[in-house]
Amino acid sequence: MEVKRISGALGAEILGVDLGGDLADETVAAIRRAFLEHLVVFFHDQPLTPAQFMAFARRMGKPIEYPLVKGIAGFPEVIEVKKLEHERHNFGGLWHSDTAYLENPPMGSMLLAREVPPYGGDTEFANQYGAYETLSEGMRKLLDGLVAINASTKADATRTREDRMKEQGHETRQFLAEHPVVRTHPETGRKALYVNVGHTVRFKDMTEEESAPLLEFLYRHQVRPELTCRFRWRVGSLAFWDNRCTQHNPLNDYHGHRRVMHRITLSGDKPR
Repeated sequence: MEVKRISGALGAEILGVDLGGDLADETVAAIRRAFLEHLVVFFHDQPLTPAQFMAFARRMGKPIEYPLVKGIAGFPEVIEVKKLEHERHNFGGLWHSDTAYLENPPMGSMLLAREVPPYGGDTEFANQYGAYETLSEGMRKLLDGLVAINASTKADATRTREDRMKEQGHETRQFLAEHPVVRTHPETGRKALYVNVGHTVRFKDMTEEESAPLLEFLYRHQVRPELTCRFRWRVGSLAFWDNRCTQHNPLNDYHGHRRVMHRITLSGDKPR
């Protein structure tokens, strides 16, 4: 097994591993170490069946059902993330950390490419340890004491697939959660910025208007180019990211072409 870093900020490709096979405990531990070190790890040439995909996910954590979206037949924890040729909006098409509107947001997520467009459709990732650590000492002290209100209905301006499903009557429930603006990673002990433009509405005990100037600064700061990496998909590529210290952004630059992915979400704990 070889771990090959892909950028200065985060991200590494893992080579020489067949995720569809019976992974040795040492291999699982090595993948987990790379995941914690690099925040997001990528694999290529992994034509996994849904059962194999689930088996690998179970070695990394506890798969859970995704709110608002039903799983594929026979595998409720595996959802299809799809943009068709005639569609203009993609699923989750903005910078975000997954489901920050839940009391216990996921530890991580896995995405497996089934069909990819001839060009475009890359995914960007951003290091939220770095986002916190590159703030001034005064700003870090201010943020350490703040709590953010996160909502599942905030991203209406982006017209993501979740929003359109709700419009069509598939799901009307709203999720709300309060989380620290700066969370401490339960495994590494490092601090990470934990607000995102897709879900964070305001700071606790402040109005949206009062919160907006600082939040808008943080949204710009946390995805500066030097904090990011960019991944080019091919069929059989798999990404596994740490939702506790990263954000991601699926680029929507392939109109007229299909992109079909399978995704598994892994259970996490309450941010602290």
